[in-house]
Order: sequence, then structure tokens, then C-alpha cells
Amino acid sequence: MSGEKNALISVFNKEGIDAFARRLIALGYTIISSGGTAKYLSERGIAVTDVATLTGAPAILEHRVVTLHPKIHGALLAKETPEHTKERQEHGIPWIDLVCVDLYPLEKTLEDGDPAKVIEMVDIGGPTMISSAAKGRRIVIADVADREMVLDWLEKGKKDEQAMREYLAAKADYIVSRYRLLSARYFSDGKFDGSIGERVAGPFKGENAAQQGASLYTSSLSDPLALSQFKQIEGAPLSYNNWADLDRLLQTATHIAASFEHNFGNVPAIAVGVKHGNSCGAAVAENPEDVVRKMIEGDPVAIFGGSILLNVPVNGALAEVLTRHQTEGKRILDSVIAPAFDAEAIETLSRKSGKCRLAVNPALLKNGLALLDEARRMRYVRGGFLLQPNYTFVLNWKDKDLITPGGVLSEEVRRDLTLAWAVGSTSNSNTITLVRNCQLLSNAVGQQSRVAAAKLAVMRAKDSGHETRGACAYSDSFFPFIDGPTVLVDAGISAILATSGSVKDKEVADYLVSKTVALAFIPDEKARGFFGH
Repeated sequence: MSGEKNALISVFNKEGIDAFARRLIALGYTIISSGGTAKYLSERGIAVTDVATLTGAPAILEHRVVTLHPKIHGALLAKETPEHTKERQEHGIPWIDLVCVDLYPLEKTLEDGDPAKVIEMVDIGGPTMISSAAKGRRIVIADVADREMVLDWLEKGKKDEQAMREYLAAKADYIVSRYRLLSARYFSDGKFDGSIGERVAGPFKGENAAQQGASLYTSSLSDPLALSQFKQIEGAPLSYNNWADLDRLLQTATHIAASFEHNFGNVPAIAVGVKHGNSCGAAVAENPEDVVRKMIEGDPVAIFGGSILLNVPVNGALAEVLTRHQTEGKRILDSVIAPAFDAEAIETLSRKSGKCRLAVNPALLKNGLALLDEARRMRYVRGGFLLQPNYTFVLNWKDKDLITPGGVLSEEVRRDLTLAWAVGSTSNSNTITLVRNCQLLSNAVGQQSRVAAAKLAVMRAKDSGHETRGACAYSDSFFPFIDGPTVLVDAGISAILATSGSVKDKEVADYLVSKTVALAFIPDEKARGFFGH
């Protein structure tokens, strides 16, 4: 009896399901279906046994109860034992060996925000059939994308059948779990939450050599800049640190792109270089080779062994700048990320043992506001996790809450401060960031006091050979005293962007105006740039 070739098809997405059913019939399967799917297949000349005919029970309660019946779930949960076979025969329960079921579009309906519509999209029969089929180790297809793959596997003789059944069952449980999490999160108003993903890379070494078995999981099905959407084309597999740096690079680069598009009407060529997640080089320009030179010149020492992201394609000439500018030999880079690389660029950038990793994603190509990451940010803490909205604030020079006590700022100054803001607000706080001519001069990150960050910013800029006089500075929060501003004034800084919120705001503003330093203030509760705690 377990050899019966019955396939149960009940799908929301009916695209191509008739061709799918015909190929199953050609393999000897009898098709069982329900409601709308049965009607859809019958209208296309496909022989179908309706679930209601099999169970003797019509769909009831506005179609809420259709497949929730012992003859369906018994057909999915029965084992291949004499006892189960005898019991199935006594109750007229068939053996169903293949299930193709997908779920109501709950995730899309959540966007509507209407609880009545959402609850009607909380599928019950579908997840229950999928779960029964998974437990019964039937051939269960819960992902539309797997239909063709399973058909090919069946037509080629079901190689490694047990492993395939186990894989499909595990994926089915994952799909149902994710679906149920969406419902729990929505109807509890976030009291119940979590994260679930699919491993797309790994295992690989972790943050340190002793931390083996790290992996990358994806939970986004639609984000064009999800890390799973990046294709590695050269080098050893990306490590935990590479993936973490890429995530930080994307935060910085997308904030640069969004702020320049919003304030100045276009997305320029962008180059960002990071070490340990924080920018050590960043620049914007119209010419790609100029932008790479400026990024490298920001801190030529720190960029050694770093990771670089560009929003322009990399050709041989640009790769030559990346590897040869301001260095006697070939610059060592750990990874380069771009929309595309040509063959000459790949050859120029590659290193022995695959130690320069190249990855591509066409979505990087000069995109701006549309590519800000709006998904919530989750962080593991002992025994649980922290959850917060993402970093989606974009500096707006027309913001009514942004004041300039010393007078109107020139466009040149606003451009420099915009770049400084985008870099500093996506670097570990406390941060003071210096920029001149749309080139990052220094990024003093992770300091416990703001005056220490100011001193470090000036020191690092000078260590890299930069003249700080005339540069612009960004502070990721307000100055509690004038000690930090004094350090910047003494270094010749000409303009400062900071948040307001200190009892010393007026004293700080009066001091800077008296020193003819241009100042822009925006409230701390709106624009504080703390990041990466």
C-alpha cells in the first residue's frame, strides 16, 4: 500500500502548477487536490480526485476547514508497518507519498496592517499538511522554487532518496516555523519574537581561530543588498570577519549614498575602506579613479589588509590604483566588493592562496535612498537578544531643527560635513570624524570621552600627513564641555556638525562662533549617531 503513488496538491501560487501536475501524472501519480486548486487543474483537463470526495466531508466554515481530516493526515502520517497498513485499510485511508503545498501570503498581507485581513491569511490547513508530511517523511514541497528541482529528481530516478526526503522535511519545518513566527510577532505586538534563517555560507572559521564553525544565515527574501545576494568570484571563502565588515561597509556606503542623493540630487562614486568594521578611508568624487585615490590617501597604513567597497564597476585601471597607489609594492587587501569586476581587474587584485576575496552585487551601482537597510537590528546578549529599529536617519540640511548659529554654510562645507556624518554615525561611538574636500582624513572611533576622540582624530590625521586646517569635523553626539571643541579649533578645523542636548550648548556655540568656526546643531534625540555598542 505504501507504494501507492498519490500526490496531494493544494497551492496558493498556481503559476505552472498544471504543468507540474502533468509531469507527476506521467510518472504514474494520481492527483488529489482541494478547492480552488482542484478546480484550476480540472479546468485545464487534468484528472483530479477532490479532497471532499476522498474524505466524504465538504469544505465548511467559509472554507476554513477543508483538509483537516483523518483521511488526509492519516495518509500523511502512517508508517510502513503492517499495523498501520491494516488500520488504514479498515478506515479507507490511502497512502499519500508526495505533497505540494504552499501557504497564504501572510507576509505580504502584514504590510496592509488590517488585523481582519491578516487573520484570514493565517493559514491552518496548509501548515498542518506540511507538518504532517514532514513528520511522515513524505516528499514534501513547501517552496515554489523547489517544484522543478523535485520533478527533475523524480524523473532521474530519486537518487539518494532518504537524504532528499530528510532535506525536504527539514525545509518544510523551517518554512512553517518562519510562518508561525510572523503571526506570533504580529498578534502579540512584538511580545513574542525571534529570528530564523537559512544557512547560505559556512561553516567557516569564526572571529578568532579558536571559534570554529561560524556560518552565515539569511532571513531576508527580498533585500537586494542582503549578504546572501553577494556572489564571491575570487579568493578563499569569506570569513566571519569578512561578512561582518561587509555588513558595516554597507551601512556606511548606503548612508553616504542616501545623504548625497537627498541633499545634492545625485549619488557620486563612493569608495569606503574599513578595518575592524570602522572606516579608515572614505571618499566621494565624480571620477572612480579619483575616489579610490582619495580613499587610500585617507590612511594608507590602516587600509593595508583592509576591506573596500565601491559603488562603481572595477576595471583593470581601477584595480591598478587599488593595488599600487601610494605603495612601493602591491597593496595587500583582504576583500574588495563592487557591482562588477572585469577579467583584468580580477587578475590584478588576486593574491596567492586566495587571500584577496572579491564579491559582486549589481545592486550596489550608484543606488541611494532605496538601499538603506530598514530591517530591525538584532544582537545576541547572554540568555536572549536585543532588538531595535535600524539606523535609518538621513541628514537633511533643510531640517527645520537643524540650526547654524554662525550663519549659512557653503555647499562645499555641507558636502564635507555630510560625508563626515555618514562615516561617523556608522562607526563605533564615541566618534569624531574629520573630512576635507570630500575625503576622510581620520575617524577616531570607540573612545570613552569626546575630548579623547577629538585628540585622536587630530593625531591620526596628522600621522597620515594631512593638514587639518580647513577641515570639517563631525561629532556623533553633543559636546558636554568646550574641551573637545578647543582641540578642534586649535587644529584649525573650520566647521563642526554636532548634536545639541547639553546644558553647555550655548557656551559651546558661543565659543565656536567667537573662533569663527562654522557650526551646525541638530537635536540629540533626532540625530545622535551612536553606533555599534
